[in-house]
Amino acid sequence: MKITAYLVLFLFVQQAVAQTKVADNFFRDFSYEKAAELYKEAIKKEDSTEHILKRIGDCYFNISQLEKAEFWYNKAINKYPAIDTEYIYKYVQTLRSQKKYELANDYLRTFNNRNKKDNRIKNIESFNIENYNQLTNTEKVYVELENLPINTKYSDFGGYEFKDKLYYYSTWVKDSITDENELYDWNNEPFLNIFEADIKIENAIKSFDNSKKLNSTVNTKDDHEGLVTITNDGKTMYFTRNNVNKKEKRKYSKEGTSFLKIYKATLSGNTWTNVTELSFNNDAYSCGAPALSPDNKTLYFVSDMAGGFGQTDLYKVAINNDGSYGKPVNLGPEINTEGNEKFPYVAKDSTLYFSSDANLNLGLLDIFESNLLKIKKNDTTQVYIKNLGAPFNSPYDDFCFFIDTETQTGYLSSNREGGQGGDDIYAFGKYQCNQTISGVAYDDLTKEPLDKVRVVILDANGKVLDTYFTEKDGKYEFKEVGCDKTFTVMAERVVYRPDTKELKTTPINGENTEIDLYLKPLIIDNEIVINPIYFDYDKSFIRSDAAYELENIVAVMREHPRMIIKIESHTDSRGRDAYNLKLSDRRAKSTRDYLYSRGIEEDRILSAIGYGETQILNKCTNGVECSDEEHEFNRRSKFIITNQYK
Repeated sequence: MKITAYLVLFLFVQQAVAQTKVADNFFRDFSYEKAAELYKEAIKKEDSTEHILKRIGDCYFNISQLEKAEFWYNKAINKYPAIDTEYIYKYVQTLRSQKKYELANDYLRTFNNRNKKDNRIKNIESFNIENYNQLTNTEKVYVELENLPINTKYSDFGGYEFKDKLYYYSTWVKDSITDENELYDWNNEPFLNIFEADIKIENAIKSFDNSKKLNSTVNTKDDHEGLVTITNDGKTMYFTRNNVNKKEKRKYSKEGTSFLKIYKATLSGNTWTNVTELSFNNDAYSCGAPALSPDNKTLYFVSDMAGGFGQTDLYKVAINNDGSYGKPVNLGPEINTEGNEKFPYVAKDSTLYFSSDANLNLGLLDIFESNLLKIKKNDTTQVYIKNLGAPFNSPYDDFCFFIDTETQTGYLSSNREGGQGGDDIYAFGKYQCNQTISGVAYDDLTKEPLDKVRVVILDANGKVLDTYFTEKDGKYEFKEVGCDKTFTVMAERVVYRPDTKELKTTPINGENTEIDLYLKPLIIDNEIVINPIYFDYDKSFIRSDAAYELENIVAVMREHPRMIIKIESHTDSRGRDAYNLKLSDRRAKSTRDYLYSRGIEEDRILSAIGYGETQILNKCTNGVECSDEEHEFNRRSKFIITNQYK
């Protein structure tokens, strides 16, 4: 009895493992609902492995059924405490999506304890749930970020637009570097230089061409240059450079940090020249990141000079009519804190934007705005500091904000996930590119359009983005699809085999990509036709690839609950006739038993009979020499419909 019990248990486990493999195949093919169903069937057989629990959560996560995803991620995390922490973060995302911020913060602490170096979680104890909700809420916020094509695997940031030029700062070099002296010791990358690119606009889409470094008068070989601002007449540029002079090498603080200074250059023809240091610089501290007021009479910058409020503060200095400069003035405690305030930018409407690691933020440097510069003397208007929130800010560094307030377009820099390198430049606002994907779903046999076809579009990660159901004309359409991206379009309808096509949209705004889909019918005449079912040599158990095909039979019979079938199994002529007859019969009954296990009633399968080699379809009878392909043609299973089922 014990042996029998162990054998039953073994077969039960083996069936669960096979079920999991079938589910894995559906997961691979983006059929998440079917995969979830099969994974849950495997759990009924006590196969609740970490793999299955995570996969069920992923199934629901990918189709945005986040409440269900939360349930299964919770099961996985509680049963397997050592689970990959990425699943803890996914669980947090599902909690956030349902505004369970208190519980989300509890798991964020768990995540943080196991990932001390993960920058997504910073200063969690300072998060206020109400404010956190406000910062992360993007409802009715229509802002799209795009990683610019000029980004490289190195650091690229800045994004300052002036007329038809984009100025930015990069460690990119045209040729590979072999001299270690040309690398910056801090991060083993080349030194930062100022680049410019031509901005072209076609069909409301910006492109960036002819990217190149500014001339050697501005960019030097052994120092960083960057963070540009240009006067309204286009004749004067302010920028940042390491603290250098002709007599000494680069100057450093006691801690080994190279100081920064602000320089200016004038335009002569098409060349920046006459580079000079500003008078208020000092070898004892840094001054950098210059930004001009709209009237060009005030220069804003960041400095760590003595007497400030924190590690780095924002300052302003008057630009006198004779070209001289006043005394730097701290912007005060309304802006500056005990932390770091950096990267000022003043928009045309005098709104001040800057980055800070203090105040309420989503982690590291966040971008803030303030009305400080709009308030005139004796004005009682209260100064405000506002975190721009998502999507401008992320759990990473977000800085170098630029905005054209007339078009509400601009740039920001960030080292958030998904970028090309360390820091990347992102465009935002109305600068966006959308296309349409459309087509017709056809019956592959009759070539007639099909209605009631469920067409889904998935992104490159397999996440369902949208769903469309066809009508009599078989047409479908997905609007506002991103440009220059990879998508998968999948069409499915009961009693048909799905059709899946992958495509990549072009970089041109407004184009339409046409993809027609052809679904193969599973019912042809009086037979359910599926791909061949293969068995291991001399075996009759159902393999996972065979079960994957048999799920088509399950789907058809569920759709037509009155349908009755009979199963036929055939072999080729190789081997003894009597043996082939018995083997095919075992395989037919094994196929029948699988359908029973999937809930098909016993009285709906009229018979399951093996015919061995008694019904050869070609010349390959006993004694006739044939190729493997010719023999394979005779190895088949048939599912014949025996009644009027409609």
